Amino acid sequence: MRTPVHKGKCGRQFGAALLTAMLTVTLVATFAAAALWQQWRAAEVEAAERGRTQAAWVLVGALDWSRLILREDARAAGSGGVNADYLAEPWAIPLEEAKLTTFLAADKNIASDALEGLPDAFLSGRIIDAQSKLNAFNLVDAGKPVAASVDAFKKLFQLLGLPAEELALMTANLQRALPAAASTAATGTTGTTGTTSSASSTGSTSTPQTTTPTTTAPTTATGSATGPLVPQRTAQLVWLGLSPSTAAALEPYVTVLPTRTQLNLNTASAEAIFASTPALDLAGAKRLVAARTQSYFKTLADAGALVQQSSAQFVPDQHSVSTNYFEVQARLRIDRTWVEEQTLLRRVGIDVGIVWRERGAGATPQPARS
Repeated sequence: MRTPVHKGKCGRQFGAALLTAMLTVTLVATFAAAALWQQWRAAEVEAAERGRTQAAWVLVGALDWSRLILREDARAAGSGGVNADYLAEPWAIPLEEAKLTTFLAADKNIASDALEGLPDAFLSGRIIDAQSKLNAFNLVDAGKPVAASVDAFKKLFQLLGLPAEELALMTANLQRALPAAASTAATGTTGTTGTTSSASSTGSTSTPQTTTPTTTAPTTATGSATGPLVPQRTAQLVWLGLSPSTAAALEPYVTVLPTRTQLNLNTASAEAIFASTPALDLAGAKRLVAARTQSYFKTLADAGALVQQSSAQFVPDQHSVSTNYFEVQARLRIDRTWVEEQTLLRRVGIDVGIVWRERGAGATPQPARS
């Protein structure tokens, strides 16, 4: 006698088993996808961190090379007896964007086959004489405005068509920002520390960079509890009351250095020389700039001889033919991504120290498709 088969019960059991198998497959696929995504994400983070570290080391190497150039320039000037900095020296020649693999291929220890498959990286940079511009810190000394510096900035503001009331506001706020007892001597032995960051308007990310202390950098005055912050860059003069448009207009002619400095007549623009010399007109300043291309000024007397027919005078407290502060700008580009670094150096003798460093990173957007 046959046992009756309950088809309905077997069907339900089969359906439950099939559903359980499908759920198991779904869970396994979900866990596998999650693990794969985590692994991909970890690989991307590691690659980005490796790229950032490699870019940082390349830029550090470029900075060390710049310091070596400035040190050798000072050593050569000391041995030659002419302590002048001018635009025909090796430090003033910019490095146009060059492929890094070109330098590596020139190394006899690196075979060309080893460079196959490496991404194209391009390095560019230049050294700028920071004393080729008017120093905003010259406006105040020991808590009081300096008449000669204020007059120089007035001439520059008039030349550029900028509002004079903003100059008065900047000077007043600078008095509040710099303590009266702060040292503004041209020499110092204490390093400075701080944190700064930068980002380009076309970039997508910004990397903060801690300022590197140095034993040759001067002491930077710190603002009072009620005063504005002390700026380090020309764009930061907006902290002292300047409008962004005024700060942008002053960028080619004004800098912010931690001590009182002289204007280097061998590297300054005609506008800066015109503003710094009360009795000199703009045409005379342009003639001076044109004359130094033939022969740089070894002394202030050499520059003064070119304007002796006028009442213009170059004062040692305001003018010089040599420089202590230099700004190094370096940029590393890999495809559309880039890393930039700007550093302010101070040279005393043959010692070249870092005052501050600032690094930014980002990516150039792809062109829009038509």
